[in-house]
Formats: sequence, C-alpha cells, structure tokens
Amino acid sequence: MTRTVNLNADLGESFGAWEMGSDAEMLATVTSANIACGFHAGDPLVMRRTLRLARKAGVSVGAHIGFPDLQGFGRRPMTIPAPELEAIILYQLAALSGMARAEGLLMSHVKPHGALSNMASANVEIARTVVTAIKDFDPALILLAPALSELCQAGYEKDLPVVEEIFADRAYLDDGNLVPRSRPDAMIHGAEASLAHVTAMLDQQALISVTGKRLPATIGSICVHGDGPDAVRTARYLREELLHRGYRLVAVDALDTA
Repeated sequence: MTRTVNLNADLGESFGAWEMGSDAEMLATVTSANIACGFHAGDPLVMRRTLRLARKAGVSVGAHIGFPDLQGFGRRPMTIPAPELEAIILYQLAALSGMARAEGLLMSHVKPHGALSNMASANVEIARTVVTAIKDFDPALILLAPALSELCQAGYEKDLPVVEEIFADRAYLDDGNLVPRSRPDAMIHGAEASLAHVTAMLDQQALISVTGKRLPATIGSICVHGDGPDAVRTARYLREELLHRGYRLVAVDALDTA
C-alpha cells in the first residue's frame, strides 16, 4: 500500500532588502508552502513574489500567520486579548488570500508560526481563538498544526479539516511539545539525522521524544524550516529518500482530512 504524506516549508520570510532562505530551491522540492503574511516576516512584494514562484512550481499555498513581531521574527511570546488576536489573524488571512487570488491561486491551508504556534499548541484558550478566526474566515481552510497539540484538538472540535504535522529538524519533549530553542538539543542537525528522525516517527505513527517516549499520532505532513543553513539539502534528501521508500508526496489539500 502506498503511503501518502505532505512535505512543507515556511517561506516568503524575507523583508525588504533583507533576504532569508532559498525560496525558489525549496519550492522545487516541497509540495506545499506556508507563506508569511507580513506580521512576523514578509512584506507585500515578498508575498507576491513567493506566490508567483509557488504557482510556477505547482505547489499549494497557505497562510503562515504569526504575532505582530517583525523584530523578534514572531518567536517571542505575546499576551494579546482574544478579540484582538482574532482580528490579527483575519487580517493576515485576508492579505494572503487576496494576493493568491490575484495570482490565480487558491489559499488551501493555514499554519501558525513560532510563538503563536507554540502557545496555541499548549493553551486551549489560545488554540480556540486561532481556530475561531480561521473558521470565521473560511471553514474549508485546512489547519496545519503540530501533531497531538491543543491546536489540533481545537480544530477537530470546531470541525475544521486538520492535518497533523511533524518537524524534520526539531526535537520533542515527553508531552509532545517542541524542545525550546533555548536548549542545545532543540534542533536536529543535518539531512541524515533529520531523515532518521522523520522515518522513525512515520514508521511508528508516533512522536518520539528526546527521552525515547512514543506518543501515538496521526501524521500527515512533514515540515522543513526554510530558514536553516541545511534547509534545501535536508528537504531534497527527505524528498528523495521518502520517494525511494514508497511514499507519495502530495499537497496539503490532497490529504485525507475526514
């Protein structure tokens, strides 16, 4: 039986004259792109350029929403009242959806970034706020969220289509949350180590923590962070090796979310 999985990356994170990542090369490798919407990274011109590259590559596109924190790249926790956070999310969804439409694309999914994702993954109230905003904008949008998180659970509760994601280059705690970036063991370094990390979780359909604990999960997508120095090599290696192992790589919206 052919196993199906999505390979995604967070892209469009340059800003003005400052460049981050190798978006064109990543888009030639992944099957879905999560595009920054100008709050944690990106700007209108970068968004449009990234959408055009995605269209040329035949890659599905989603909104990579974050806190309004360009200086901190969206990785700093923020305390924002629920009505304001909903409005911030709606603003970003509208921006990317409108630009995608202008480029002949349909925005298929939403993936929170950085601190917003981490906080929503652990805090049920923040998770519900994020999900409410997405559903108010378009209940057909797919929520791409960390496997086993409160964010996934909130999506299921609100009947959003949900795809559970694992990270090729991040380590996990025993509770299923990511190891904080402040710790030396937070990152998985190198293409070979990332492949071993990913295939172990896919084979066992479980998150595997730094202590070896296994947490059963329904894994639909793999993320390679586009801002890492080994991002392109890791993504290419994962793609080649997963195909070699019999996986079929598809867009987020081609996965079964029933």
